[in-house]
Amino acid sequence: MANTSSAKKAVRKIARRTAVRRARRGQMRTYLRKVEEAIASGDQAVAATALSEVEPLVMRAAQKGIVHKNTASRKVSRLTARVKAMTK
Repeated sequence: MANTSSAKKAVRKIARRTAVRRARRGQMRTYLRKVEEAIASGDQAVAATALSEVEPLVMRAAQKGIVHKNTASRKVSRLTARVKAMTK
């Protein structure tokens, strides 16, 4: 357990930041799941709409340190490719 007042404050700050990060990660995963479901359903219009919603969320998560920037770029790139491939 934290002994000094500064350590106690650090514990409180860490708890707040953890809650915010968990919420952001959860929101990102929810929107990623929506894109996956739209791709699975075969409806390209819905998939494209879901993709346009998820892309800024994923990139913002990368800026905020929730995921690595390369991971975010890879996720967006792969989803975009899968949505484009639905037309064929």
